[in-house]
Formats: sequence, structure tokens, C-alpha cells
Amino acid sequence: MPNAGVNRTYFPFFSDVEGHDSIGLRAAELAVLACIFLLALAGNVWGICLLVRQRHRLCTANCLVLNLFCADLLFISTMPIIGVVRWTGGWVLGRTICHLLFYMVSLSGTVVILSLGAVSLERMISIARLQHRALCRRRDLAATLLLIWGFSALVTLPLCLFFTVVPLTTDSGKEVQICTLVWPSIEGEIVWDVAFTIVVFLIPGLMVVISYSKILQITKASRKSLNAGLAYSENHQIRVSQQDYKLFRALFILMISFFIMWSPIVITIFLILVQNFKQDLHILPSVFFWIMLFTFANSVVNPILYNVAHFRRKCQEILLCCIRSPIRNGAGTETTVRRNNCEQPNLSFIYR
Repeated sequence: MPNAGVNRTYFPFFSDVEGHDSIGLRAAELAVLACIFLLALAGNVWGICLLVRQRHRLCTANCLVLNLFCADLLFISTMPIIGVVRWTGGWVLGRTICHLLFYMVSLSGTVVILSLGAVSLERMISIARLQHRALCRRRDLAATLLLIWGFSALVTLPLCLFFTVVPLTTDSGKEVQICTLVWPSIEGEIVWDVAFTIVVFLIPGLMVVISYSKILQITKASRKSLNAGLAYSENHQIRVSQQDYKLFRALFILMISFFIMWSPIVITIFLILVQNFKQDLHILPSVFFWIMLFTFANSVVNPILYNVAHFRRKCQEILLCCIRSPIRNGAGTETTVRRNNCEQPNLSFIYR
């Protein structure tokens, strides 16, 4: 543990039982936490409303993004609990909340990355096989969502089981409680950390890279063949619509932002594991808190990046509706045409 007066066996995570007496510092932490929470809440609710209102566009890819926004809401729901822990310095919320806090954090994060991986795979299959409508089956979509949530709940279950409340005594004789991770064995913790990182972080990331590389390759080949005026062939045609490419670009940016903003906390978790072997490596709870805040900020970035990139026209309509007259017929016609983007791409490139 970072503080000399506390048992080094346990890392306190968000609890700071020593050196956290500054009210100003605590107020600043809570202010930043509240700001990120409100922005993330507003952004994800906004994203959900946009997707639900565009029911004609709720194909598989957009439903998976809708699932991502819901997972983000679950993710940020833990922020008020973290605020209480940072303000009090210790753990005063009982064992049940201790078991659930990090389980909800890890569960929602796993759902987010699996949703991004699933949507990248769906986009590749949809573009390569021309199955825009076939992949919109409700039964297949429900099975995919159930698999994502079920698998995420299962692989993160050890965090629910092994996070518990531990009483500690500081050098000053103060009795405190912290919510910390207590594994039955250090070997089990190492195996789980490595396996979780590979299965939940690296493999979906590799799948995303491969899928988007294939999509980009198809897109470039489609444009080259179109520019070259190649003949049409029913047996070897691949169409890449402007809408497909726009969605591909938005989701690719989402994936990049996810890895940038989640990598620090993954690295920190491994450093906490290393602390069990190197007693001179100190990670302060305040450092862990600010790194986690950076991760929470990803829930603010996700809806902004997706909505601005994918619903740019709709966002402009919403922002201008109060200060300008209703959209002219020409724009209304354009909106009507775009309603069928999931089923009828507005521009296709033919690849032989």
C-alpha cells in the first residue's frame, strides 16, 4: 500500500486513508467528477434519443452502438459512489456496494469493447457479402446482445467475488475500512489479469484492426475499379456506400479513442499487481483516481464522436431549429432519402 502507516498487502483503490485531509483537494476532485458525470449522462442520453428516433436506421450496427451507449450509462452510474469514497477517505458504504462497484465498472467496460468489436465484424460481413438486410434480423441481434452481456458478466465475476471490505489501522491508531481486492492466491490473480487482458482487450482490438483494414481495402479497391470503368459482374460485386464508409469512419474513431483512454487504467492495474512483488513501487490512490477519471471521460467522448460523425446533419437541424425557420423542402427531401440508408445505400462503388 502506498502509505507507510497502512498494511502494504492491500491497495486501497479509491480510498485514501492517509494524506487526504485537504478539503480544497477533495472539493476539486468532486467538481471534476461531477462535471464528467453530467457531460457523460447528457451525451449518452442524447445519443440514445437520436438513435431511437431514427428507427428506420436501427440496423445491427446502430443497435450495437445503442448497446454501447447503455453500457456507458451503467459505467458512469458508479461515479457518485466513487465521489462518496473520495470525500470520506475510507469505505462507509458496506460490503454489498463494495462487491458491486468494480464489478459494474469492469462489466460495462467489457460490454463497450465487445460491442465495438462486434460492430466492426458486422460491418465487414455486411459490406463484403452484401447482407445489409439479412443481418438486421431481430433474433440474431438479440442473441448477439445476450452473448455480449452474458460473456461480460461471466469473465468479470471474480471482481464481484473477491472485492471486499478490509479493516485497517494506521500509525496514528485510526481505524478505517477500505474496499480492496483480496484474491485467494497471487497466482490466481496473475492468471486472471493476463487472461482478461488478452481475451477482453487484445483479441477484440485485433479483430477490430483486421475488420477495418479489410473494409478500407474493399473501399479503396471499389473506388479504383469505379474510376477505371470496369465492367459490372454479378458474381464478384462488392458495394461500399457512402453511408457504410461514414459509419466505418465513426466507429473506427470510437475504437481509437477507447484504446487511448482505457490503456492507462489497464497498465495501472498491472502495476498494482507488480506492487505485490516490489514494495518500493508506490501508486497513490489519488493517482489511481485521476487515471480512472480519464477513463470515465471516454463515456463523454463516445457519444460526441459518434453523433457528430454519423448524425452531423441531424445535429445541425437540432442546433438550428430554435433560431431559424423550418428546413426547406430541399433539405426535407434529403432527409427523406437518407432514411433508407440502412437498406438502400445512396451511392455504391462496384468492385470486381
